Amino acid sequence: MSGTVESKLASLGITVPVATAPAANYVPTVISGNQLWVSGQISIADGKLITGKLGVDTDIDAGKAAARQCAINIIAQIKAALGDLDRVTRVVKLSGFVNSAPDFVDQPKVVNGASDLFVEAFGDAGRHARSAVGVAALPFGVAVEVEAVVEFA
Repeated sequence: MSGTVESKLASLGITVPVATAPAANYVPTVISGNQLWVSGQISIADGKLITGKLGVDTDIDAGKAAARQCAINIIAQIKAALGDLDRVTRVVKLSGFVNSAPDFVDQPKVVNGASDLFVEAFGDAGRHARSAVGVAALPFGVAVEVEAVVEFA
């Protein structure tokens, strides 16, 4: 365990997993100046996809859990890129994509699963701008995908 952020995560029962490799022709992260852009991370834990369509076969609580797992996967990518989570000075922006039925309108509640974890892990530096969007489908049928921009020192 490296530092403060990983200690906070451990107190929440979270061990940062090994960052996963991209599933297509892209890189998981890009550094531009003092910003780290993290490609969309899908809801997958321990190699098992968290699938479902909100408003059809998945409820808000399960969607929030899927979004939280996306946040854990983003944190894994941050650690792989920066080496130390304590280098993060600000979570700038999250974009959350929710696999939704046409009449499902609670995407913000679902994406709170990711937002809440960033605030728990990074404190005030984890507060961020955000989009929460409903989409007709996501890769592999997953319930949620989240991407992030973070600032680092």
